[in-house]
Amino acid sequence: MALPRPGTQGAGPGGHLSPSFQPREMPAPVTTSSSTPTSSSSSSWSAQPTCKSDPGFWITVVTWNVGTAMPPDDVTSLLRLGGGSDDSDRTDMIAIGLQEVNSMINKRLKDALFTDQWSELFMGALAPFNFVLVSTVRMQGVILLLFAKYYHLPFLRDVQTDCTRTGLGGYWGNKGGVSVRLAAFGHMLCFLNCHLPAHMDKAEQRKDNFQTILSLQQFQGPGAQGILDHDLVFWFGDLNFRIESYDLHFVKFAIDNNQLHQLWEKDQLNMAKDTWPILKGFQEGPLNFAPTFKFDVGTNKYDTSAKKRKPAWTDRILWKVKVPSGGRSPSGQQSHWLQVTQHSYRSHMEYTVSDHKPVAAQFVLHFAFRDDMPLVRLEVAEEWVRPEQAVVRYRVETVFARSSWDWIGLYRVGFRHCKDYVAYVWAKHEDVDRNNYQVTFSEESLPKGHGDFILGYYSHTHSILIGVTEPFQISLPTSESASSSTHSSGTSSEEEDDSTLELLAPKSRSPSPGKSKRHRSRSPGLARFPGLALRPSSCERRGTSRSPSPQSRRLPCVAPSRGSSDGGTQGCSEEGLSGLPGPWTLPPSVPRSLGLLPALRLETVDPGGGGPWEPDQEAPTPDSLSPSPQGRQKLEEGGLGP
Repeated sequence: MALPRPGTQGAGPGGHLSPSFQPREMPAPVTTSSSTPTSSSSSSWSAQPTCKSDPGFWITVVTWNVGTAMPPDDVTSLLRLGGGSDDSDRTDMIAIGLQEVNSMINKRLKDALFTDQWSELFMGALAPFNFVLVSTVRMQGVILLLFAKYYHLPFLRDVQTDCTRTGLGGYWGNKGGVSVRLAAFGHMLCFLNCHLPAHMDKAEQRKDNFQTILSLQQFQGPGAQGILDHDLVFWFGDLNFRIESYDLHFVKFAIDNNQLHQLWEKDQLNMAKDTWPILKGFQEGPLNFAPTFKFDVGTNKYDTSAKKRKPAWTDRILWKVKVPSGGRSPSGQQSHWLQVTQHSYRSHMEYTVSDHKPVAAQFVLHFAFRDDMPLVRLEVAEEWVRPEQAVVRYRVETVFARSSWDWIGLYRVGFRHCKDYVAYVWAKHEDVDRNNYQVTFSEESLPKGHGDFILGYYSHTHSILIGVTEPFQISLPTSESASSSTHSSGTSSEEEDDSTLELLAPKSRSPSPGKSKRHRSRSPGLARFPGLALRPSSCERRGTSRSPSPQSRRLPCVAPSRGSSDGGTQGCSEEGLSGLPGPWTLPPSVPRSLGLLPALRLETVDPGGGGPWEPDQEAPTPDSLSPSPQGRQKLEEGGLGP
């Protein structure tokens, strides 16, 4: 797939409304802007005025109450990906708010170990289009996912999340709000996904819950501590506002005859905009799509159950632009101009897994100024054909505060999140020149074969990649030792069972990037015991494998030996500096399920290649049980992996 270059996103026509409910005339796009900018006297502001031909910064916001359902097979139409549409090329950021994700105890336990199925679905759908997960936050069944094109990551700063429970008086998270805030090109943005109380008579309670969320959610930093302090706020979710006065038959008649405007004036949220001070400044596009609740699951028919609940626009997307007050904005720049235009606002009737229909809106932002100065600039060769070419030079801006936990990751094109790296190296090396540094990837860590890759500098302080390269190629031949190991494994496969033991090494990548920071540890990895081998028991070798892992995912226990030509146990270990086995090789990915492991028999094997140790033989010294030199070096530098 051809990779788009930054700044070349096409500007095409806007989204279309659902054919079943498309009005005769399309209203003009809704545009909101702050006041004209004042001149800035700050000499430290590095942004440049936006060019008149700038296509703008395109943001798509999606809200969907999934009703505890399993994810559908495909969400490309919801995200407007592929299908001949240029929306996937011009969209720069996507915010996805979900409500009522299955949060039963068994699902929560599984999601605590692995990424939930809905997040996996959206990451898998967006990764081929160069979208990377920027941040995610979950509160029981309420989830917020924020994605951006990978080349925008260096210009996204100060990413923070927060959540507020409002269910059962604030003790339960089935209702409430979750938020992600960040600075994009120097402008403070906040995305707030809410699930408010249901039922017709709970309008005042919905207002109180919204006020509680706004008052309790606070962020760190000198500016934009509250939600409404941001330059731009997107408020969306299952807000649960209903249609008053009209009965069920009239509401359905207006829907069937495409007279939706007759229902607007009785929509609780529309009426509240004129009476609730807390909603002052919030904008919403015209509701030119049918009410999105409540449907019979699996159909496009409104509720036919005994309750026969009245259709309503419960799922909404609003936004608010902060009017500059004349002083500095939360991003540090003096009052500046920000224009927001809603390009489309529609529901998606094709999704029937829930009793709600998803709603999506597309916005284009125009900035008068863009802070487009990356904090770290990476330089790399156009192609790596030899291991000694795996050298990365980078320059750090003087305003950037480095951390001992910063690292540089090697990513395949189409990576899902910042922890989805192929290899990494700590960004802790001596200066090559003033503010210029250089790191080198080890030969063992480099991927073999041919592929397209990207390098990124991960800042522990900012929790995001603050420097990325353009895609480059790696073409490294497969080592002879790896081929020998594959041949040995294939030769002995007839004598052994099909079970696979997958080990998570200390540098394993968590499938849940939001938790990696909390689980990071400076502790060293487990010591490598030179004479310890794991083998299936004799009954397991004779019987059928109990492991659910396919035969194609068999992994070698340890790296192949460089100095041995035969297979077997000796061929599965790599001699270190003092004749000790090397570290375990990593599996290609984190296992997605927990399966039954085969019964294991522990044997002690002579490091010198002999038979099992006898009881009277001398045990290895404590020094021989220490981590490998590679691991000790990483430990001294601050840990064994990000």
